[in-house]
Amino acid sequence: MVDDDPEILDAVGEYLELRRFRVSLAGDGKELEQILKKDPACLVLLDVGLPGADGIQLAGQIKSKYNCGIIMVTGHGDPEDRVLGLEMGADDYVVKPFNFRELLARINSVLRRISPGTQEFGDASLIRFGKWQFDVVKRSLSDDEGCSPELSAGELDILAILADNANTAVSRHTLLDESSHRDWSPLDRSIDVRITRLRKKLEKDPSKPSYIRTARNIGYILRTDSSIEH
Repeated sequence: MVDDDPEILDAVGEYLELRRFRVSLAGDGKELEQILKKDPACLVLLDVGLPGADGIQLAGQIKSKYNCGIIMVTGHGDPEDRVLGLEMGADDYVVKPFNFRELLARINSVLRRISPGTQEFGDASLIRFGKWQFDVVKRSLSDDEGCSPELSAGELDILAILADNANTAVSRHTLLDESSHRDWSPLDRSIDVRITRLRKKLEKDPSKPSYIRTARNIGYILRTDSSIEH
């Protein structure tokens, strides 16, 4: 990924590395060129507004020289820039601020197109636990028969965050910040209430949860089938 905003680079880099991508970060076109000479990439996330370089022209140069996938990243959705970027060889376009799950879906979509059969890192969208499967992009839950339980917006928020970080403990702090979108106090127990309700709807035995588990002194963790010891 190449972007002149170090905070965006760090955030995207950390998100993708946690999902098993190998990521290189560059602050401008020169750094990107140095990286690609040493270690050609499958895909480049390219900011349109780079210092000292035109991201759209750079996209054309990268495409012709390295023949890798390109997703243009911009702070505005100017239709003309979008068309120019695609004409110069970009495979897709995403506008800041973007949702990380949407970005992951677009990355996997481009990788599928340029290299059919490529493993979808992250993986893509479906998280399985027990008879349930959760689509992190569509934010939808269903069982093996295609039936969906009735979840409140708050319960769905919590499940989406846990699924997006499957098999990794998520703190109550993070769950509150990313789901409530409001000020909260350390005594706020709304997360625990939602977890209890989710367990009643999704677990065989809510008192002994197999999937939505408590991470002691941290918060909660969603265990997928592959991580559960039988």
